[in-house]
Amino acid sequence: MEILAEYSYWGLFLASFLAATVLPFSSEVVLGILLRHDFSPSAMVFIATSGNVLGSVVNYGLGILGTRMVFHKFFRRSGRETGRAGRRFKKYGVFSLLFAWVPVIGDPLTVAAGILKVNFIVFLLLVSIGKFLRYVFVCWAVLSM
Repeated sequence: MEILAEYSYWGLFLASFLAATVLPFSSEVVLGILLRHDFSPSAMVFIATSGNVLGSVVNYGLGILGTRMVFHKFFRRSGRETGRAGRRFKKYGVFSLLFAWVPVIGDPLTVAAGILKVNFIVFLLLVSIGKFLRYVFVCWAVLSM
């Protein structure tokens, strides 16, 4: 338990960050384990949200820089996925960023936001709200079991 306490906050932050960028990783599992070990739900939600939003900011930055090839090469996303995300984004507007937490479509949405040069403050606000609400729901679900 001591090692869990020592690395838990950084581990959750890293898991949440990586889940939004490089790896098909489930930060919800890490969050659930920590909650089951009586870590503070509010601290866990804050840390998970921060890491996941920062990962989305990296994706947005890749989009801004126009590095679609880098995104496809390193993150293993197809041009078709990014194209679909761009069309979804154009169809539903910036409010589609509230769903940046959704597996498979979330990462391409955040890159599409960068490519389309969405206002960064609007991007940050909408992505943060969506990801925060997702982690609140996960906390509620884990703690009510």
